[in-house]
Amino acid sequence: MVQPDEEKVWRVFVDGASSLAGCGVGVVIISSPREKIKMTVRIDSLVTYNKAEYEAILVGIRAAREIRTSRVMLYFDSQLITQQIKGAYEAKDDRMLKYLQFIKTQAKIFVDWGIEQIPREENGEVDALAKVDASLS
Repeated sequence: MVQPDEEKVWRVFVDGASSLAGCGVGVVIISSPREKIKMTVRIDSLVTYNKAEYEAILVGIRAAREIRTSRVMLYFDSQLITQQIKGAYEAKDDRMLKYLQFIKTQAKIFVDWGIEQIPREENGEVDALAKVDASLS
Protein backbone atom coordinates (compact mmCIF):
# COMPACT_ATOMS: atom_id res chain seq x y z
CA MET A 1 0.00 0.00 0.00
CA VAL A 2 1.24 3.46 -0.85
CA GLN A 3 1.75 5.81 2.10
CA PRO A 4 -0.20 9.04 1.63
CA ASP A 5 1.58 12.37 1.34
CA GLU A 6 -0.44 14.79 3.47
CA GLU A 7 0.12 17.66 1.05
CA LYS A 8 -0.79 15.74 -2.08
CA VAL A 9 -4.31 15.67 -3.49
CA TRP A 10 -5.24 12.11 -4.43
CA ARG A 11 -7.38 11.74 -7.54
CA VAL A 12 -10.25 9.25 -7.19
CA PHE A 13 -12.14 8.25 -10.34
CA VAL A 14 -15.47 6.50 -9.70
CA ASP A 15 -18.34 5.06 -11.70
CA GLY A 16 -21.34 2.84 -11.07
CA ALA A 17 -23.26 0.48 -13.34
CA SER A 18 -26.59 -1.23 -12.92
CA SER A 19 -28.01 -4.26 -14.72
CA LEU A 20 -30.57 -6.97 -14.17
CA ALA A 21 -27.80 -9.03 -12.56
CA GLY A 22 -26.87 -6.40 -9.95
CA CYS A 23 -24.77 -3.33 -9.39
CA GLY A 24 -21.08 -2.81 -10.01
CA VAL A 25 -18.77 -0.06 -8.83
CA GLY A 26 -15.38 0.82 -10.26
CA VAL A 27 -12.77 2.95 -8.50
CA VAL A 28 -9.31 4.04 -9.60
CA ILE A 29 -7.20 6.01 -7.12
CA ILE A 30 -4.18 7.85 -8.46
CA SER A 31 -1.55 9.36 -6.19
CA SER A 32 1.05 9.99 -8.89
CA PRO A 33 1.61 9.02 -12.54
CA ARG A 34 3.11 5.71 -11.40
CA GLU A 35 0.90 4.88 -8.42
CA LYS A 36 -2.57 3.62 -9.22
CA ILE A 37 -4.98 1.52 -7.16
CA LYS A 38 -7.87 -0.19 -8.97
CA MET A 39 -10.83 -1.81 -7.30
CA THR A 40 -14.31 -3.09 -8.02
CA VAL A 41 -17.22 -3.76 -5.73
CA ARG A 42 -20.25 -5.85 -6.55
CA ILE A 43 -23.63 -5.18 -4.96
CA ASP A 44 -25.96 -8.12 -5.48
CA SER A 45 -29.22 -6.22 -5.11
CA LEU A 46 -31.05 -4.65 -8.02
CA VAL A 47 -30.62 -0.88 -7.94
CA THR A 48 -31.36 2.04 -10.20
CA TYR A 49 -28.66 3.67 -12.27
CA ASN A 50 -28.55 6.74 -10.00
CA LYS A 51 -28.30 4.58 -6.87
CA ALA A 52 -25.37 2.71 -8.44
CA GLU A 53 -23.71 6.05 -9.16
CA TYR A 54 -24.16 7.24 -5.56
CA GLU A 55 -22.80 3.90 -4.32
CA ALA A 56 -19.72 4.47 -6.49
CA ILE A 57 -19.04 7.80 -4.80
CA LEU A 58 -19.40 6.23 -1.36
CA VAL A 59 -17.00 3.42 -2.28
CA GLY A 60 -14.50 6.01 -3.57
CA ILE A 61 -14.74 8.00 -0.33
CA ARG A 62 -14.33 4.86 1.78
CA ALA A 63 -11.32 3.74 -0.26
CA ALA A 64 -9.66 7.15 0.13
CA ARG A 65 -10.38 7.04 3.85
CA GLU A 66 -8.80 3.55 4.09
CA ILE A 67 -5.52 4.77 2.63
CA ARG A 68 -5.60 7.63 5.14
CA THR A 69 -5.26 10.50 2.75
CA SER A 70 -6.61 13.87 3.85
CA ARG A 71 -7.00 15.57 0.45
CA VAL A 72 -9.19 14.02 -2.24
CA MET A 73 -10.61 15.10 -5.58
CA LEU A 74 -13.33 12.80 -6.93
CA TYR A 75 -13.85 12.58 -10.70
CA PHE A 76 -17.19 11.36 -11.92
CA ASP A 77 -19.08 11.40 -15.23
CA SER A 78 -22.63 12.00 -13.96
CA GLN A 79 -23.51 15.66 -14.33
CA LEU A 80 -26.75 15.28 -12.34
CA ILE A 81 -25.19 13.72 -9.26
CA THR A 82 -22.06 15.89 -9.37
CA GLN A 83 -24.22 19.01 -9.44
CA GLN A 84 -26.44 17.66 -6.65
CA ILE A 85 -23.37 17.17 -4.45
CA LYS A 86 -22.12 20.67 -5.30
CA GLY A 87 -25.54 22.10 -4.47
CA ALA A 88 -26.32 23.44 -7.95
CA TYR A 89 -29.12 20.88 -8.51
CA GLU A 90 -31.69 19.76 -5.98
CA ALA A 91 -32.15 16.10 -5.07
CA LYS A 92 -35.91 15.56 -5.09
CA ASP A 93 -36.25 11.84 -4.41
CA ASP A 94 -36.05 10.91 -0.71
CA ARG A 95 -33.60 8.05 -1.31
CA MET A 96 -31.28 10.24 -3.36
CA LEU A 97 -31.48 12.98 -0.73
CA LYS A 98 -30.41 10.46 1.93
CA TYR A 99 -27.45 9.40 -0.24
CA LEU A 100 -26.49 13.03 -0.73
CA GLN A 101 -26.59 13.78 3.00
CA PHE A 102 -24.62 10.62 3.80
CA ILE A 103 -21.93 11.47 1.24
CA LYS A 104 -21.50 14.95 2.70
CA THR A 105 -21.23 13.49 6.20
CA GLN A 106 -18.68 10.87 5.12
CA ALA A 107 -16.56 13.43 3.25
CA LYS A 108 -16.11 15.56 6.38
CA ILE A 109 -13.23 13.30 7.40
CA PHE A 110 -11.05 14.93 4.72
CA VAL A 111 -9.19 18.20 5.25
CA ASP A 112 -9.95 19.07 1.64
CA TRP A 113 -12.19 17.34 -0.87
CA GLY A 114 -14.18 18.08 -3.99
CA ILE A 115 -15.95 16.48 -6.91
CA GLU A 116 -15.64 17.31 -10.60
CA GLN A 117 -17.73 16.09 -13.50
CA ILE A 118 -15.65 14.78 -16.39
CA PRO A 119 -16.65 13.52 -19.84
CA ARG A 120 -17.51 9.80 -20.05
CA GLU A 121 -14.56 9.28 -22.41
CA GLU A 122 -12.18 10.29 -19.58
CA ASN A 123 -13.79 7.82 -17.18
CA GLY A 124 -13.54 4.72 -19.39
CA GLU A 125 -11.30 2.68 -17.12
CA VAL A 126 -13.61 2.84 -14.09
CA ASP A 127 -16.68 2.48 -16.30
CA ALA A 128 -15.29 -0.83 -17.60
CA LEU A 129 -14.53 -2.02 -14.06
CA ALA A 130 -18.07 -1.17 -12.92
CA LYS A 131 -19.71 -2.88 -15.89
CA VAL A 132 -17.81 -6.12 -15.33
CA ASP A 133 -19.14 -6.45 -11.79
CA ALA A 134 -22.65 -5.35 -12.76
CA SER A 135 -22.87 -8.06 -15.42
CA LEU A 136 -21.85 -10.96 -13.17
CA SER A 137 -24.70 -13.21 -12.08
